[in-house]
Amino acid sequence: MKKLNIIKKQDEINNIIKTGILFKNKYFFIYNKKNNNKYHRFCICVSKKLGNAVVRNKNKRQIKDIIDKSNLVFQSNMDYVIILRKEISDISYDEKKKYLIDILCKLEGEKNEEE
Repeated sequence: MKKLNIIKKQDEINNIIKTGILFKNKYFFIYNKKNNNKYHRFCICVSKKLGNAVVRNKNKRQIKDIIDKSNLVFQSNMDYVIILRKEISDISYDEKKKYLIDILCKLEGEKNEEE
């Protein structure tokens, strides 16, 4: 994932969470909102309840890898905030990939139906 596609500012993240659209499943909360840029951006949030820094960073790296390697086409002017739930530490990489791609496909399908 390029640095251009990462949201870092806390007030931007809070704004997306407050005003964005929520999609969720057993392992993820995903908020999305339109932005004024010509590219999509992501933020991956992991709670300290998930584990120590090593565990949290491992999960973030895995999610970034899934997003990079998936063949999904994201809208060019959207921000996504992905929040990992505590239950994600109990599943394997392949299951994380399955659930994340599933929810992202639903999210993209919802947008296509709105247009």
